[in-house]
Amino acid sequence: MMKALACAAAAVLAWQGAAMAQRSSHDHHHHASAAACAEPTLRCADKVTPTFASDGTLWLAFAAAQKVLVARSSDSGHSFAPPLSINAEPLELDLGPEARPKIAVDGQGRVAVAFAVFKDRALNGQVFHTRSTDGGKTFAPPRPITNDPESQRFETLAFDDVGSLFAAWLDKRGRAAARARNEKYDSAELAFAWSNDQGETLSDARIAQNNTCECCALAIAFAAAGRPVVAFRNIFEGGARDHAIVTFSDLQTPGPVNRVSVDDWRTDVCPHQGPSLAISPDGVYHVSWFTNGLRRKGLFYARSQDSGRTFSKPLAVGDQQRASSQPYLVALPQALWLAWKQFDGETTTVSAMVSHDSGSTWSAPRVVAQTADASDHPLLVTDGRHAFLSWQTRAQGYRLIELE
Repeated sequence: MMKALACAAAAVLAWQGAAMAQRSSHDHHHHASAAACAEPTLRCADKVTPTFASDGTLWLAFAAAQKVLVARSSDSGHSFAPPLSINAEPLELDLGPEARPKIAVDGQGRVAVAFAVFKDRALNGQVFHTRSTDGGKTFAPPRPITNDPESQRFETLAFDDVGSLFAAWLDKRGRAAARARNEKYDSAELAFAWSNDQGETLSDARIAQNNTCECCALAIAFAAAGRPVVAFRNIFEGGARDHAIVTFSDLQTPGPVNRVSVDDWRTDVCPHQGPSLAISPDGVYHVSWFTNGLRRKGLFYARSQDSGRTFSKPLAVGDQQRASSQPYLVALPQALWLAWKQFDGETTTVSAMVSHDSGSTWSAPRVVAQTADASDHPLLVTDGRHAFLSWQTRAQGYRLIELE
């Protein structure tokens, strides 16, 4: 319970703030006042997750007024159709520092959504998933992602190029067995499931890795169709909570766990800082992360040219005097983008830099957005041709900013 309270305290600190100073033709505003907002609308959302469909439609998943909602835009975020609620009745949604509804769209326009709820005051969670087969007009009733009674949190999901849906999350099913053995249990398992019927049903959950950090978001990319890659914060020998990566040989078979960097972060509280992962068309893996380890502290980036078996020397990113955090990557055929947020005590800024040689060299960072009020994590999204910053702020609402 003390760890849960520490995590909850970290959640309050994470929603910190940032008034936007920059505007562009792709800088779209959906204003929300700083007053309490209790409507099931985009302007009342704190966490917004974007994705583009192959036809250029921008899809958003977000939570507001205890509802999980989906909205779509056919004009790059200038306007949105009325949002559709996934759950009919209000839910105690898991909206901790790294928790948010997830959304994925396949090449046929089928939409999959996943989210988590809290089952009790100890922050035990349950993950649900649903899908739409009619372009987001209706969604099936949400179903549990697994029937296991223990806790699940920090879910993520994605479609591969042939329409198979892969889902991963942090699972606490090992806790019951540990209790039966009278053993200490302060970790989680990396669980996964997959669907070969476009998300209508999911396979039984399986465990890819035991003894992972229990409170950091996961990142998914695909090395190829049927070969998901997951980046996560693992607990290594000696208790170091450093990042790792696992590449599946197929949707059911996880490969070996490889360490991204030896940072040696030893902590018993929740870091609430998961990694970001992108795989560029040339097959290079790109990972960015935060650490407060004994060997290095701050934001870092590294690349792997051997399918995640080894990684380059970590490159420091951002200004740690300004509390740099939450790095995010997106890969296009011609560019690799990395963005993160910084806070100087008054203003939160989002900075970005770009590489045109698959992460070998980078441009100088530049500020692309800022706010003096509360803000979500900065997320990057691509329509296949352009990269965009997707950012929700309390003062300006939702913004989609093209990166050039």
